[in-house]
Amino acid sequence: MSTAAAAPVRSGAVLADLLPAVRHRLAVDTALVVGGAALTGVAAQIAVPVPGSPVPVTGQTFAALLIGTALGARRGFLSLALYALVGMAGMPWFSEGSSGAGGASFGYVLGMLLAATVVGGLARRGGDRSMLRTAGTMAVGSLVIYAVGVPYLALSTGMSTSAAIAAGLVPFLVGDALKAALAMGALPASWKLLGRRG
Repeated sequence: MSTAAAAPVRSGAVLADLLPAVRHRLAVDTALVVGGAALTGVAAQIAVPVPGSPVPVTGQTFAALLIGTALGARRGFLSLALYALVGMAGMPWFSEGSSGAGGASFGYVLGMLLAATVVGGLARRGGDRSMLRTAGTMAVGSLVIYAVGVPYLALSTGMSTSAAIAAGLVPFLVGDALKAALAMGALPASWKLLGRRG
């Protein structure tokens, strides 16, 4: 049994900051960014069509919010920017194996990029340390995604604002609540398992 006490985490840390200090921090950060982009691409393939909507329910929004929270604003932004740029260049890792810019759901990809940055900033302020704070962080991140995705959906399809809300927001609220509940359990538990609460 070890008697060594865990080193305290500095204020403003995110989960990725708890990785052991290494000589080549840039290599670790690069691996985290690339890994986050790849995880988002894999999660995007978990897609369920929504009747009457050109936007499916996917795992990518959940992945994007977790990545932003775990990596922090800068690495979260870079990870989702890499995901977006590689997908725009032709990698078929957007929802349902699509790629390129301009599709009806591409606005959600842009929204995820911003949301990862926002939730990463909130996580640095302790937004993932308790269930209640995590719920708020996930809600803010989801709002950011919809604030970009729904108007883009309306513009790209010619839908009215109310039709875009009905097709691109309302059907996803229950799923978002379930994703938030998963995050509410996973993120605070990760901090607790590490025995370090900032």
